[in-house]
Amino acid sequence: MDEPMEEEVCDSSGNVASKEEKRPKSSSILRPGSMVMMTITTEDYEQQYWPKLEGAINHLLTMTPGDYIPISYEQMYSCVYKCVCKQFSERLYKDLLEQISNHLEDLCVQLQKRYYELDSKEYVEKFNFSMNQYLQAMAGIATIFIYMNRFYIESKLKTDLQLELKKLFVTCVAEKHINNLIPILADANTKPFSVSPPVMSSIIKNLHALKPDFSAHHPQLFAKYIPNILPPSTPDDIQHYIDETAQMQRDLKTHPLYTSGDQSRKRPTEDDVQKPAQLSFLPKPPNS
Repeated sequence: MDEPMEEEVCDSSGNVASKEEKRPKSSSILRPGSMVMMTITTEDYEQQYWPKLEGAINHLLTMTPGDYIPISYEQMYSCVYKCVCKQFSERLYKDLLEQISNHLEDLCVQLQKRYYELDSKEYVEKFNFSMNQYLQAMAGIATIFIYMNRFYIESKLKTDLQLELKKLFVTCVAEKHINNLIPILADANTKPFSVSPPVMSSIIKNLHALKPDFSAHHPQLFAKYIPNILPPSTPDDIQHYIDETAQMQRDLKTHPLYTSGDQSRKRPTEDDVQKPAQLSFLPKPPNS
């Protein structure tokens, strides 16, 4: 027996189309497995989504500054996107801040131990390394959670994720170490090269970027690296700057790595310098 032929239908333009072609196509967004139909349970969040994000955050917080980040930002962004769309924004934000707070509290304890166990130079270098490490991690975390930042933190909480992450470092670490750190930096400032200049500059600039009020602990120190910390200069300050420059030059000359040019000879005068012969492009006169 022949198979039944599909009934043909003519459209308004006279073209023939089958019933199957005339049926309205279902939207792909309503298909099973799409974001509209997909559901995320608390168990899914705790066992599938958050562990992936937690591992990525921990990796960012502990990696060496400047190293390659071997995580898939696309995969992490997808996890955040699904959690936010399925009303897990509040839980996700709470878990994120809790994980970072725990990390910073442990870091604060480690730095406090280093303060008592190491010399001041090593303590300063460790603090600088930890701060740069966190600032790099903060940029990566903000990138992963950019969707949550836009549609939950900014729109509902009226704040910004990077701003909140900065506040965490200030509260958990910087404010607890600033009274140890500033005296060491101020003393190092009077002893050239006792702390590496790039390290000194990095710490001062990052502390000021995290919390400008830190400059009130030692305005003269911050003013060497940050403009407009001190009030405008007056003519009465000129002599002070002259004395300060002279002292810096004396300190520099006493440093063992400082070398100067050969001072046994005077600076050559114009008569001592052999003048090059003048070039002429005119044809030579014929020999007489």
